[in-house]
Amino acid sequence: MPGNKTIFISLPVSSLDASVTFYEALGFMKNPRFSDDTAACMAWSETIRVMLLTHEKWRTFTTRPIPPPTSSEVGFSLTCDDRASVDAMNAAAAANGGAADVNPVQDHGFMYGRDMTDPDGHVWGAVWMDPAAGS
Repeated sequence: MPGNKTIFISLPVSSLDASVTFYEALGFMKNPRFSDDTAACMAWSETIRVMLLTHEKWRTFTTRPIPPPTSSEVGFSLTCDDRASVDAMNAAAAANGGAADVNPVQDHGFMYGRDMTDPDGHVWGAVWMDPAAGS
């Protein structure tokens, strides 16, 4: 593929400070270059970023309604190094304004995952897959 591709996931959030705290607890790093009092760029990796946008900022991009925290339009998954990292991310979500285990735990031996939500109800999955299982 040509060039280095990056994904930016934009999410409306009701409290920018609470959301930054939540995502930092999961292991994201805030990039101050692309952050201000209306948005925060949170880096998961060199190529994956989450843009947290206040509701006011979000409305400058679209007139579509912000869904309530009880809805699920999409789910995002983040890979973890091992099962313990999946459990740690889930615990960090619960301890920082999110909700842990919003769906049943998925344990297939070679793959292990737990779903959580951020403070605004956006669904995230922490997933570990045994690299040897694909061999």
